Order: sequence, then C-alpha cells, then structure tokens
Amino acid sequence: MKIIFHKYQGTGNDFIIIDNRTNVFDRKNNLLVAKLCDRRFGIGADGLMLLQSKASYDFEMVYYNSDGSESSMCGNGGRCIVEFAHTLGLVKEKASFIAIDGEHIATVQPEFISLKMNDVNEIELNETFLYLNTGSPHYVQFSKDIENVNVFEEGKKIRYNERFKKEGTNVNFIEKIGNSLFVRTYERGVENETYSCGTGVTAAALVASLKGLSTAKNYCDIKTLGGNLKVKFNTEDNKTFNNIWLEGPAIFVFKGEIEI
Repeated sequence: MKIIFHKYQGTGNDFIIIDNRTNVFDRKNNLLVAKLCDRRFGIGADGLMLLQSKASYDFEMVYYNSDGSESSMCGNGGRCIVEFAHTLGLVKEKASFIAIDGEHIATVQPEFISLKMNDVNEIELNETFLYLNTGSPHYVQFSKDIENVNVFEEGKKIRYNERFKKEGTNVNFIEKIGNSLFVRTYERGVENETYSCGTGVTAAALVASLKGLSTAKNYCDIKTLGGNLKVKFNTEDNKTFNNIWLEGPAIFVFKGEIEI
C-alpha cells in the first residue's frame, strides 16, 4: 500500500506528517514509524506525526520519536502540524488541537507559527542543573563555550544516568551570548543532538528568566543550530510561568509517496 506524506521542518527539527483522518496509517505500527524516520533506509526525520480527526477540535496531533516510540509533546512539531493543517484548509488564522499533553491553541502568521505551551508550575533547582516539564521533561545546564560542547556524549551520559535512564529526559546546554540564549539539545527518542527542540528552548527560556538572563522580562530570543525562535511568557514570582508561547518558522520541505 502506498501512502502520501509531507515533510516539514521547524528550525532544522524535521518531521514526516501524514494526514490520517481516514486512518490510512496504523498508529500502533512503531516499527514502521522507525523505518520511515531512518535517514538511510526511509524518508528521514527527527519524528513522525499523524494528523487525526477529533471532535471539538480542529485536529488531533499524534507524535512519534524517530525510534518509533509514541512520545510526549513536541513544540516544533506542534508548529509544523499547524502549518500543515493550514495548507489543508482545516484552520485559518487560529487553530485549536489536542496533543498528548492536552489542548493547545496556535496562531498562523505569514512568517511564523505561534504555539501556546502548557503552564509551568514547578521547577526543580539543583546546584548544577534545573529540571522542569514543558510538555516533555527537560534537564537544563548552563555551559561555557557552548559551540564546542560534545552534546551527544555529555547529553547521553545524563539521559542514561541512574535517575533518568528508565523514563529518559531531554538534555539542554545553554549559554547567554549577546542578547540571545544559545540552546543545544540532546533529545530522548532520537538519542542524539537535534538542530532544535521546541519544548527544550521553552524550558531554557524559562530557566534564563528565573536566573535573570532572558532577553527581557516577558520574552527570550533563542538561537539554535537550525535557526532562531522566540519564547514569550508571563511570570509573577519568577518560579511559575503561564501564557507561554513558542514562536518561529514552520517550513514545508517536500511531499512524497512511499510504499509501506
């Protein structure tokens, strides 16, 4: 059987998206997801998303890591699937959809998608790192000379340490450079560094705010290997955050057909 897929990327974080409103794709076929995401034997991507029908919403987002596992929220993926839904005519200027971490809303702009993330009511502070959940779990560590950090090796050590090896965590290394925050992320499920991570840069921006290092009181400009993002937020006590928005490009790459 042949299926049609679309390839999108958000600051280098790339995704296969399938319109699954007619259930053409078996969402339990994790091995097939991994095969399609393989960069040598498949289409190649950091993850795969299914766009599905859902009552009371414009659509449902089902997200898989490149290893085939159904995963927690993906911020860049959320922005890309909103852009895809927009091209399908399912949404216009605003979108409302459901994902594994609950309801999300988004706005469609000519040059970017702005996605509302979940509130963050708890941040774990440790001597060498901070830990929080922005739809996915994130370990955040300040670094020096971040461009030369071996993110794969250092991130892997943390992701598979005694605390995190069972459930996994994403690992972010951050450094304030000029007026922006440079963020590099090791992603669980991909088990490597990605060019960008939406929930990761969201976590990094909130940590920077907590430490007084964000671009401004209510937003942080982010630099990643794949491009630039902005995170906007409100905070009253600098410990809890609400009205969090992840803003950046969501770009169509190509459309194809593959035998499965």
